[in-house]
Amino acid sequence: MRFPVSLTASLVVAALSVCSGTRSYAQAAPSQSSSQTPSTVQAPTAKPAPSYIVIDPLANVHYDNRYDFSVGLAYDHLKAGPNLLQGSNLGGLDLSASYWLTRRLGIEGSGRSYMGTSGAAPNSVSINGPFIAQYIFAGGVEWLGPHNKHGALVAHVLGGGAYGQFEKDLRGSSPSVVGFYNNQIAPAVIMGGHFDLNRSPQWVFRITPDAILTDYAINYGPKTKQIDINAAISVGVEYRFKKKR
Repeated sequence: MRFPVSLTASLVVAALSVCSGTRSYAQAAPSQSSSQTPSTVQAPTAKPAPSYIVIDPLANVHYDNRYDFSVGLAYDHLKAGPNLLQGSNLGGLDLSASYWLTRRLGIEGSGRSYMGTSGAAPNSVSINGPFIAQYIFAGGVEWLGPHNKHGALVAHVLGGGAYGQFEKDLRGSSPSVVGFYNNQIAPAVIMGGHFDLNRSPQWVFRITPDAILTDYAINYGPKTKQIDINAAISVGVEYRFKKKR
C-alpha cells in the first residue's frame, strides 16, 4: 500500500520537530540548574570580650602615717636561772605602737608578756617543770630601712625593764632549790626589728625577730648578776592610722 507523498513529508517534518524540541529541552535543563546558586550561610557574630578594671590595692602605700599599732603572738626563749642547762620556751603577746617624727625616724614603745614552764635543777622536793613568766616594758627608736609598696624593713633598739616571775610554782621553796632567779625587776634591752608585708595602705602583716638582753640576779649564796641574751619572735598584724605627718 502506498502513502501519498504529502503525508510522508508531513510525518518526517513532525518527527524532526519532536527530536529538535527534546534536544533543546535537554540543553536548557543544565543551564537552568547552573543558574541557581546556593544561598550564603553567615557565621555567627563573635561577642566582644568582657572588659576588666585592674585595681592595685597597694597603690596608696606612702609611709607618711603619723601613728601605727601592732599586735602579735609572741615566743621567747629564756633561762630561768644562771646555771640551768635547760631553757624554757615561753609563749605570749606582743603589743607595740609607734610615733613617727620623720619619714624614717620614729619612737616605738612595746609591752610583751611571756609565760610557760621551765626545766628545773634536780631537787629533793619533786618540783618538775614549774611555771614562770616574764613581762617586758620598753621604749626606744626605730628606723625605716629599705621599703616599697610591697613591704619594708624596720630596725629598732628599745630599752626598759623586765619583771621575771620565777617563784610562783615553787610551793614556798627557795628558788635556790631549783636553781632559779628570784622574782625581780631587771634591766632589759630589745634589739631587732620588723619585716612588714603590706596588704593595704593601712593593714600590714608583721614579723618581729628580736634578741632580748636581761640582767637578772640572785640574792642567795654569792649574790651575782648575769646578763642573758635570748631569742624572741612575734607574728601578727599592724595598723597604720590615716593621720599623716
